[in-house]
Amino acid sequence: MKKFVYLSFAAIAAMLVFTQCNNEQPQAQKPVQVGCDGVKGIKIAFVDIDSLLNNYEFSITINKEMLRKEENMRLTLSEKARDLQQDIDEFQRKLENNVFATQARAEEEQNRILKKRESYERLSERLASELAAESQKNNVILRDSINSYLKEYNATQGYDLIISRVGDNLLYANEALDITKEVINGLNDRYKAEE
Repeated sequence: MKKFVYLSFAAIAAMLVFTQCNNEQPQAQKPVQVGCDGVKGIKIAFVDIDSLLNNYEFSITINKEMLRKEENMRLTLSEKARDLQQDIDEFQRKLENNVFATQARAEEEQNRILKKRESYERLSERLASELAAESQKNNVILRDSINSYLKEYNATQGYDLIISRVGDNLLYANEALDITKEVINGLNDRYKAEE
């Protein structure tokens, strides 16, 4: 069975190589010069996104601001949770020591604590939602900033394709095609000029 799968895979790979070497173009695509050794005449480069995001000053500023907001959110929620827990512990202590004069008074206190817990949960959800929305907005702004710079950059460079390398998503790329440093320097120069 394994032998059959390997042979089938090899046959499919051979067909793909053969069709590429035939110089046949799919009908709905723009014609491209193709030879047995691949695509000719296309100028390609890549940008390492991890490196770009770690070195682009605008990205660094946004990340610091988001971390500060996340820390503030956690601090706020931590204080509210601690206050809620104190009320729960106090209620439990009073209940165990029969401090409440009536059952109705104990239920009233329990309802107050339940409402406080619900309020805490709503606050937690709202703050998390606001943080996620701001993070999404910042990602769009950052992506637009990078894309607009790449259009400017490419006006003088003439690349047909600029791809992103994220982590190890490229199996192989000639390092001569890496324009990450140039792009980071250009982005940072533009960012400093806008400040």
